[in-house]
Amino acid sequence: MAASAQPRAIVIGGSLSGLLSALMLRSSGWTVEIYERVRGDLAGRGAGIVTHAPLWNALDRLGIAWRDSLGVQVGVRRLFAVDGRLLAEVECPQTLTAWDRLYDLLRAAFPAERHHRGKELVSLEGYAGGVTAGFRDGTHASADLLVACDGLRSTVRALLLPGVRPLYAGYVAWRGLVPEEALAQEVHQALFMHLAFCLPQHEQVLGYPVAGPHNDLRSGRRRYNLVWYRPADEASLTGLLTEESGVTHEISIPPPAVSRAAIADMRAAAERVLAPQFAACWHAASRPFVQPIYDMLAPQLAFGRVVLVGDAAFVARPHCGIGVTKAADDAARLVDALAGARDVESALLRYERERLPFATRVMAQARRLGADLQAGSGASDAQPVLPPDVVLRETATIDFLTRAANASGNFVRIH
Repeated sequence: MAASAQPRAIVIGGSLSGLLSALMLRSSGWTVEIYERVRGDLAGRGAGIVTHAPLWNALDRLGIAWRDSLGVQVGVRRLFAVDGRLLAEVECPQTLTAWDRLYDLLRAAFPAERHHRGKELVSLEGYAGGVTAGFRDGTHASADLLVACDGLRSTVRALLLPGVRPLYAGYVAWRGLVPEEALAQEVHQALFMHLAFCLPQHEQVLGYPVAGPHNDLRSGRRRYNLVWYRPADEASLTGLLTEESGVTHEISIPPPAVSRAAIADMRAAAERVLAPQFAACWHAASRPFVQPIYDMLAPQLAFGRVVLVGDAAFVARPHCGIGVTKAADDAARLVDALAGARDVESALLRYERERLPFATRVMAQARRLGADLQAGSGASDAQPVLPPDVVLRETATIDFLTRAANASGNFVRIH
């Protein structure tokens, strides 16, 4: 892109994707303002994150120190039968972190005076050489570029592509965090320092260690992050998205609003269908919440001087474990495209041409890994179910991006 004095960018959305995009743009010479709909701080709203090399590369590129404090390192994955027997192990070194930890690192690196909260986008207007965002409070902001990082329920995407909506996959993810100190010794020994799995029919539960409150990485102060995928038809989903007050949410429900009855039903089901080690974890989990699983791919990412990034652009089922990594890579590729183009519009088209094929590959792998869960919901387009060893090897890895997913790996069968 042709050099200019301090090109200006607006980033809509102040969560991880928005911070990554804003910081990456600032690092390449842009003046950036973030506009976030939520008034309060977002810290504490997430759970666990599996990290990958593209995320580490982005943090390095931004000059953010992370290597000694990003999260907990694990070396082995374990698969348990529903009766609690250890079935298999596979070596797979990874760094696992908490949403809070990464948010705090990124938030501290971005100027507070340029991070605007309580700014709900309601309109977009293009003009020669720029774009203007209008907010519900009557204010407006103009810039040379607008980057939409406002997630699954993106307002920017809804304004530009009103017919594109998330498609429910037929199952949900229960999520929870367990204080390390709350785990019985035998459960801690079996699960805690591992990425552990249990695969009941048409269900999947997994867990891994992350930092404790206030990013505490000391032994005994950490937490165990839980994810349990369960089929749920449309009627069941409506019940899960309904608060105790009777208010029903359309796409997702805020974590604190999940009803006590839904949580009690989940814990009772854990006793019936999960390995006892995992059932014990769910009983100890503080404030578990539920997330419906969706597929969503925008057919277009570039709109003049507006671009969709992160989950605003596409949402893959979380089995690849690369949502935040994808956002970091999106931000880096966007800045690279801007640096190598003669103008903003051509840069965004170049970005779109690169990222849409990538999105297709990620979504295909995520659907492949979620085939058994979708089959449990009765969905007609579910793919063939994968063997347990493939699920154990390929979940939350990015080998498929380099065609390594077909390798036999180092799977070790114990029984």
